Amino acid sequence: MKKILFLAYILTTTLFAQQTYYDDVNLNLSGINLKNALAAKIIDTHDNNLTYNQAREALKIVDLDPGQGTNVLLIYGFSSGLCPANSSNDNDHRLRNKSSFGGNQSCEWNREHTYPKALGTPSLGTSGPGADAHHLRAADVGRNSLRSNKLFASGSGNSHVVSGNWYPGDEWKGDIARMMMYMYLRYGSQCLPNNVCVGSAPANDSNMITLLLQWNAEDPVSPYEDYRNNYLGNSNNTYGQGNRNPFIDNPYLATRIWGGSTAEDRWGIYLSTEDYVVENTTISPNPATNFIHVKTELTIDAIHIYNNLGQLVLSNKSSNTVVISSLDKGVYFMKITSDNNHILFKKFIKN
Repeated sequence: MKKILFLAYILTTTLFAQQTYYDDVNLNLSGINLKNALAAKIIDTHDNNLTYNQAREALKIVDLDPGQGTNVLLIYGFSSGLCPANSSNDNDHRLRNKSSFGGNQSCEWNREHTYPKALGTPSLGTSGPGADAHHLRAADVGRNSLRSNKLFASGSGNSHVVSGNWYPGDEWKGDIARMMMYMYLRYGSQCLPNNVCVGSAPANDSNMITLLLQWNAEDPVSPYEDYRNNYLGNSNNTYGQGNRNPFIDNPYLATRIWGGSTAEDRWGIYLSTEDYVVENTTISPNPATNFIHVKTELTIDAIHIYNNLGQLVLSNKSSNTVVISSLDKGVYFMKITSDNNHILFKKFIKN
């Protein structure tokens, strides 16, 4: 119940914050014009530049496991539970006590610059972009070192080195994509996506990488990302910066700017019936206990279900009915892929 109430709070505060934050942005723009308008907004509202030490303290708040108060989530992590005591070779866990900040590779965490300092042009340093909490994440010390300055590249499964580059993991790839897009808008040529990611560029922007657009579409926004965005976007908070990440608020903004894979339109103001077929697609029952049936006029190719942290927990091929009896109680997100590459997102509650 505690986590469900937390999620309801996040959804409510997120919608309120967005309604006021984007009032003076022309959201009817598209392409590079929309990119420039959003860049101007997040630059203008970034009225509290954190110090490097303040950014560390911010992570102890914004990276907390949703609904909890003790452990931070570790980006790139994938093993459940906490790091065993006295372990010298354990860098794959998802959780770490928030007080265990340090440089020791045995069960401590530190700040991961998802956009590495050395890959900035010039280097990001430890102030300004180097201390921007929108792209800093808590990470296991050893796993942070393993990633080092490796470029992001295509992969699957858990985080790992791939051909000398770095795959962040299925759970984290959307987070990474949205942070790289934010850094590009906020710091321009100092934080170009093609300096940090391997892949081809869309037709309208040689600096962007289409792999990031793909990850943004494939990995939905989690309540964890919303919580970070709401806290950092409020300059009244102790470590709030005042600006938001627009691509967390609405991943479809990336699609509207650069094209590529169709991401979720969380605002429901852009995509037509032809694109999303929202009106003609329903899921029932909701809340559900044993199964959910998807009613749609389209042919379903696949259904993927994610938990509130954005982890893929269930996949269903082709069938319109998904058995969910094995899932724990809570809030989930259903990604429906249908013919002609239509993508829909639905939220449901498992009783």
